[in-house]
Amino acid sequence: MPTNDLPTVVIGAGPIGLAAAAHLAERGIEALVLEAGDGAGAAVREWSHVRLFSTWAELVDPAAEKLLAPTGWVKPDGTTYPTGGDWAEQYLRPLAETLGDTVRFGARVTGVSRLGRDRVVDADREQQPFTVHILNTDGTEERITARAVIDASGTWSTPSPIGGDGLPALGERTASDRVSYRVPDLRDPSVRARYAGKRTAVIGSGASAFTALAYLADLARDVPDTHAVWVLRRGISGSTFGGGEADQLPARGALGLAAKAAVDDGYADAVTGFRTAAVERSGEHLVLVAEDGRRLDPVDEVIVLTGFRPDLSFVQELRLGLDDRLQAPVELAPLIDPNVHSCGTVYPHGVNELSHPEKDVYLVGMKSYGRAPTFLAMTGYEQVRSIAAALAGDKEAAERVELTLPETGVCGGAGLFDEPGAAESEESGGCCASPTTLQIGVGAPVSSGGC
Repeated sequence: MPTNDLPTVVIGAGPIGLAAAAHLAERGIEALVLEAGDGAGAAVREWSHVRLFSTWAELVDPAAEKLLAPTGWVKPDGTTYPTGGDWAEQYLRPLAETLGDTVRFGARVTGVSRLGRDRVVDADREQQPFTVHILNTDGTEERITARAVIDASGTWSTPSPIGGDGLPALGERTASDRVSYRVPDLRDPSVRARYAGKRTAVIGSGASAFTALAYLADLARDVPDTHAVWVLRRGISGSTFGGGEADQLPARGALGLAAKAAVDDGYADAVTGFRTAAVERSGEHLVLVAEDGRRLDPVDEVIVLTGFRPDLSFVQELRLGLDDRLQAPVELAPLIDPNVHSCGTVYPHGVNELSHPEKDVYLVGMKSYGRAPTFLAMTGYEQVRSIAAALAGDKEAAERVELTLPETGVCGGAGLFDEPGAAESEESGGCCASPTTLQIGVGAPVSSGGC
């Protein structure tokens, strides 16, 4: 079969993977979406209790909306903020149903390569189709061929560890019964009991950590002796709590203000400049030990929200051009590098920034950002629109920008705060105003770290 007659394989039936299938359908390109989970948005459903900081207007892909319209689907109020569960049930599930046999569930991709060519072989490489190896839920394996591969598998399954050096802290694995890498769902009675009246360390400085602190502060108002210890690897400056009222996504700005309120109101203590090297058991408690030897008071639980990283194990036979630090495409990395960017936007980008030495393979969505944070769903929708246009041979549309992103309103990146004097210079003015205290409840807009 000629390569162009083969389907384009999309890995992952999350928001960006399903949007990719919709854009491919709009272009008349056959797609096959392979999803390891048992339904659309399987990863999103795991944080179904968390409310996004983007509104419905920013969470529905235009091509997907066109596909859904003839089915009688009604778009939710664009000014409201859905939870992950709302997003999955009211948008992703209907979209997958509309795509029909294009989407396969229970199909885990275990490897991608070129037919008869490992990554070493040059001869006729680009003339060979891709081979995609699949493990089905019943234990059977199969291999299919594809003209192109769009990897939208995300990063949810590979959270970063506690260790400040990017490796698991000593004792982290053996303390796994007391360590979680997710924002807790305190509506679940068993989860609520796990943290109620307990002392919990929250490690991280992004949107997910803000969310966890807000949730635990709400719990502390109801249950005495509930307390959080917020562990930051850097110091506190005017930008620690994000953009606040300067953020063009108001709900995202409110996240940082919620974390500040948790500290100001005494429901959480902040520990700064603490890079965890070890997790030790002390009776029924855990003790965090820093690289400099500092030891925190014992805690009952640890919530690790230090970001995510891409799983590249099943694409290692492909010739990918990835940035050494972020593990993002080399052309995209400079646009999203948290060591460099202090304020402003991530420029909209498409096929040019997402291309690799291996032709017709693309990492999109959260996975395209590698280890960089602050991914937005509408960024991913623009990515797959551009890629679908490129696969259709429409170079002009592929290179045209059709997206305006809201400013982050956030100063600083992971590396800037480690530089001497960085915090002092930001507190003296910087580019973002210091946030004012705003309390935020469990029912208000919060986020899992993206979208």
